Amino acid sequence: MKKRKNNSTVFDRLLNKLSRPKTLYALTLLFLLVWYPSSVIDGMRNSDQEEVKVRIPLKYKTHGIDVSHHNGDIDWDKVSSYSKHRSSVRFCFVKATEGVEFVDKRFQDNWLALGEKKIRRGAYHFFNPQTDPRLQALNYILNVDLEKGDLAPVLDWETLGYGRNRRQIVKSVGRWLEIIEKHYGIRPIIYTNKHIYLRYVRDNFPDYPLWISQYEVPQLEGYDLSQVYFWQHSMKGKLEGIESSVDFNVFMRDDFEIDRLTLR
Repeated sequence: MKKRKNNSTVFDRLLNKLSRPKTLYALTLLFLLVWYPSSVIDGMRNSDQEEVKVRIPLKYKTHGIDVSHHNGDIDWDKVSSYSKHRSSVRFCFVKATEGVEFVDKRFQDNWLALGEKKIRRGAYHFFNPQTDPRLQALNYILNVDLEKGDLAPVLDWETLGYGRNRRQIVKSVGRWLEIIEKHYGIRPIIYTNKHIYLRYVRDNFPDYPLWISQYEVPQLEGYDLSQVYFWQHSMKGKLEGIESSVDFNVFMRDDFEIDRLTLR
């Protein structure tokens, strides 16, 4: 019998193979293997947008930033309209004071702008273990006027100074916290890193809400998470409206729990 000539083209035969169920399944699996690890790993999403170069923890709904004069002149109109990767700016901590007399030169402008844009705001004091905690508390009180809905005062504790033992440092920090709590009527938040947490905070300040800085990890480990409310997960964020890199944070609880940390 004479063999019938096959007039189908190479393209026709390729299309026929691609339409088979097994082939479609294999192509789908290959796509997932190639795409997924590069974009989502351990619950973190790598942004592929030029404006944002930071891994975003997807499991948390409430995202925010913290700023100081180091971030320069901020366009709060652009910041308030930012909504990339489900991480719109819902809160912002602003540097207010440091030591006994330093006041951040951009604090008032940033503070007022946050109020106008209805972004939940908080003010932090950079603690200097070498100087009188009473005068440091006074510096904060004289420059920070908190209103209903504002976040509790924050003690930024990331240095230990020199020539002071553990007992002296803990006593000094405790004094600042006591004065601030008495003045504003709300327990302050402690911002710190893992080293200071393990050596000073864990055993001496178990009742204070914490804001922890730890970078390049998928989740926080080694902390009493019942104390931790905020996590500063990156200091390399890029945000429309801010030219410099900016710290990115998440609120680690359900949205309604943030009210526990605000003035009423």
